[in-house]
Amino acid sequence: MTTIEKLTGQCACGAVSFTARGPFRDGLACHCETCRRQSGHFIVATTAEPGRLAVHETGELAWYQATPHARRGFCRTCGSLLFWEPADQAYMAIMLGSVDDPGDIRLAGHIFVREKGVYYDIADGLPARDTE
Repeated sequence: MTTIEKLTGQCACGAVSFTARGPFRDGLACHCETCRRQSGHFIVATTAEPGRLAVHETGELAWYQATPHARRGFCRTCGSLLFWEPADQAYMAIMLGSVDDPGDIRLAGHIFVREKGVYYDIADGLPARDTE
């Protein structure tokens, strides 16, 4: 866990913004095919409890049921990927690329590495798992 107590962030066009209160987990890079296809590369996210996340938007937040196990929140205007919400667990993943200042949140490891793109290597020495 990190020491940062609050995160703020927004999509690229500013139509969707959010405030989240900690505790936050360090970032995990997800290399699954769905994340890569939706974002254009792999994603890195932290997590917060759903009741500790406030979304401020004007009807532009949309949800896509990417798999039976999770849905993804994005801005319908600019397409920015913002959130990932599992169907069977009580947390919300927040895409670190959308965060204004991540404070001391750092990359802690990689998940779904067996699905990573063939065009890059993971060579940072952090823990890497084939599953979540």
